[in-house]
Amino acid sequence: MDWGNVTAEDLIDALREVDWSSPPRPLSEFFSRFTLPRSSSKWNSRLKCNLYYYRTNYFIMIILILGIGFIRRPLAIAAAILTALTVAFLNDSFAGTFSEKATRTVRQLYPHLAAKMRPPHTRPVLRGRPSAKRAIYICGRPRWVFVLIFSIASFSLWYASCGLLTVLWALAIGLLATILHASLRTPNLKARLNTFREEFRAVWRNYSEL
Repeated sequence: MDWGNVTAEDLIDALREVDWSSPPRPLSEFFSRFTLPRSSSKWNSRLKCNLYYYRTNYFIMIILILGIGFIRRPLAIAAAILTALTVAFLNDSFAGTFSEKATRTVRQLYPHLAAKMRPPHTRPVLRGRPSAKRAIYICGRPRWVFVLIFSIASFSLWYASCGLLTVLWALAIGLLATILHASLRTPNLKARLNTFREEFRAVWRNYSEL
């Protein structure tokens, strides 16, 4: 697959729609075979490939760096967890799984509230027509409501812990480490297999039929 033709917007859409529950790659694979890219085009293609392939590893690494930066500040650690949840809600798979489990729990504890947590009825997509991006609902509410609430809560905890400057440094270090690793890690054979290419295309172009 020619990753050089994949735009940043396509990559972001793929990361948002891909299955969030995929386990991280083994550390023996994650920290092996580092080489310098031969050209800017090779670097661009390698960066996008590794960002998609090692997405779970990078997410965990950034959270760990944030946690280490605030290991002595419980409020900041709670803020980091809320920030991670806010980012995770942007992923379609995580949002759907979270909504399903939360609705099931509420249905068991408070049956009278279960009806209020159902998403509004949407018209089905007809076969043969290009499928538009469907709206994502969490517990019967638009996803942006949860993103907004968790963003405000996490920002409030960051402010209360007096760690805004520290989180900026920790986040900068985490992003720099991610870009550095993705730039130097040589894409392995698994990242170039046709199965992985088809997986990305299915997510990227939304080929799945409802």
